[in-house]
Amino acid sequence: MNFDRIRNVYFVGIGGIGMSALARYFKANGYNVSGYDRTQTQLTGELQKEGISICFDDDLNLVCDAFKDTESTLVVYTPAITASNNQLCFFKDNGFEIKKRSEVLGILTRQRKGICIAGTHGKTTISTMVSHLLKQSEVDCSAFLGGVSQNYKSNLLLSSKSDYVVLEADEFDRSFLQLSPYLALISSMDADHLDIYGDENSVKKSFAYFASLVKEDGILLLEKRIKLQGENKGNIKRYTYSVDDQTADFHAQNIRLVEGLYQFDLHTPEGIVTDLLLGIPGMVNVGNAVGACASAVLVGVKGEEIRKSLPEFKGIRRRFDYRIKRNDLVLIDDYAHHPEEINATINSVKALYGDKRITGVFQPHLFSRTKDFHKEFAQSLSALDELVLLDIYPARELPIEGVSSQMILDLVDIPVKMISSKEELYDQLKALNPEVLLMMGAGDIDKEIDKITDQLSV
Repeated sequence: MNFDRIRNVYFVGIGGIGMSALARYFKANGYNVSGYDRTQTQLTGELQKEGISICFDDDLNLVCDAFKDTESTLVVYTPAITASNNQLCFFKDNGFEIKKRSEVLGILTRQRKGICIAGTHGKTTISTMVSHLLKQSEVDCSAFLGGVSQNYKSNLLLSSKSDYVVLEADEFDRSFLQLSPYLALISSMDADHLDIYGDENSVKKSFAYFASLVKEDGILLLEKRIKLQGENKGNIKRYTYSVDDQTADFHAQNIRLVEGLYQFDLHTPEGIVTDLLLGIPGMVNVGNAVGACASAVLVGVKGEEIRKSLPEFKGIRRRFDYRIKRNDLVLIDDYAHHPEEINATINSVKALYGDKRITGVFQPHLFSRTKDFHKEFAQSLSALDELVLLDIYPARELPIEGVSSQMILDLVDIPVKMISSKEELYDQLKALNPEVLLMMGAGDIDKEIDKITDQLSV
């Protein structure tokens, strides 16, 4: 598409983490930017402070006249927006240039060296960590991230000197198939988004097709356990990484816990980078760090640069995010919303606080995901000492008859378990008097975390 004629960019669903990064990009490049979202969040508030106008009702009268000019306006939307949205219908019915977020990302990055991080779990942490390692090195990069970096307080990083751009390659709605990676990393490939794919085999086929999109003379980096179906055998370099498999091209050695943080040596095809200290907790993040460091090495970051910058990585908002850290109470906020992610998060908490009682609050995300994985959710959550379940966050979905949080609760195998409304949550937690409180979910639980943090900090 021709960006030369575009002066205005309107985002339908601007509050999404990927959409907001694009909005910031266009704002930084001198375009008029505005948008709609259903709910006000911390992120929409930050965008408004940056000068981006946002409305929270799909009333057409709230769209400024400048953005109703078909010749100079690009409309970007997310598939999470319903087809009945009044603003989206108006733009579709009146001949506007309309693109999905993934299409715009593909257009913007096609002529650059995309470092595209994919996987059903881990991609946000890995992509943000890769970006940090490159920003703190001579290589540098731009980045469109799927989370807000604690180091840079943004999900958009810009560079005027580097041709590398780091992207979170999202499998939802097959968005990552719009990209043209120079380096593609795949961290995991579990069944998810079955409302889109139908079955696990279709998920695997989609990841294999993503791998086939790597540019000629590019790089494919796979977590060692991943086996792709029908992967393209073109002229690309292939590497594997693993946290513990010593046969992988990149793997961790001599992992040890130092004052609550992990330190390890990184084996690479060129030698060993010793004494890497991870700045964020959790064994799951050692695996993420191996993938991130491998990506950085493969695009020219030096071992001594990694050794210096890795301990300074502060993580991502809502990823193993400490909100309270006292002797009598620890509160950790995490975005985990898939059974495998919950497993990894709980295991990481247990490794750090195995001698304490761990209380979990979980908000299921999507009726379809709850229906597909309620048994797996129950098994993962049974590793807690105590569980409080919130009602399902519907996001883009309508309710499915018979599907509720009760499906999970009935199968959870621990004595202390309950369902709570948001209004009753603080009282329930106060009665439980938790030692370690882990709050998980991808819906609007973040608003409750803010409230609970304030209430428990008194």
